[in-house]
Amino acid sequence: MQRFLSRLLRGPLYSGLLCLLLIPLAQAKEQSLLVLGDSISAAYGMSLEQGWVQQLAAEMALSHPDYQLVNASISGETTAGALRRLPALLARHQPQVVVIELGGNDGLRGFPIASLRKNLHELAALSSAAGARVLILPMEIPPNYGSRYTRLFRESFALAAQSSGAQLGPFILEGVATDPTLMQSDGIHPKAEAQSRLLDNIRQSIIELL
Repeated sequence: MQRFLSRLLRGPLYSGLLCLLLIPLAQAKEQSLLVLGDSISAAYGMSLEQGWVQQLAAEMALSHPDYQLVNASISGETTAGALRRLPALLARHQPQVVVIELGGNDGLRGFPIASLRKNLHELAALSSAAGARVLILPMEIPPNYGSRYTRLFRESFALAAQSSGAQLGPFILEGVATDPTLMQSDGIHPKAEAQSRLLDNIRQSIIELL
């Protein structure tokens, strides 16, 4: 009888201990933040360690150690190019948050606005369908492209965010793009000294999604 009671108690006890061991493992599962961008996020003209993405990664290592930051940015990337790469990135990293910093190269090359809007929407929609919270960072282009094209370009980011349910972030180059001392000689890419300013502009919007 004593042996029977011992076995009866041991079963639930072992099951309970197993649950206690598994709960921390589930809670410790690593999450990921995917940055899908162009040269602004690929640290063009400097080492990757100096870029705003790597600076964010260093901050998150302390504030959100359960997150891995994946920088899938490529200099010269367009929304169409990123759209071709995105399904594989989503499948591989299964991100909880996706930051889309794209569109500048589309504008500089004079690509059709309709294509820009469609691609931005699909980038956000695909990410959302994969279970990620999405942040779209708007971009600006020089006024010499004409007032109509410039206006439609600017409006595309808000419209894509609205249609896809993504969050629209602030302009990452705010206070930087118009300061020649913070821009590289090409007038398009920010210097290493400006990277912390870029992160300051968008940090809060990213944190709200983590």
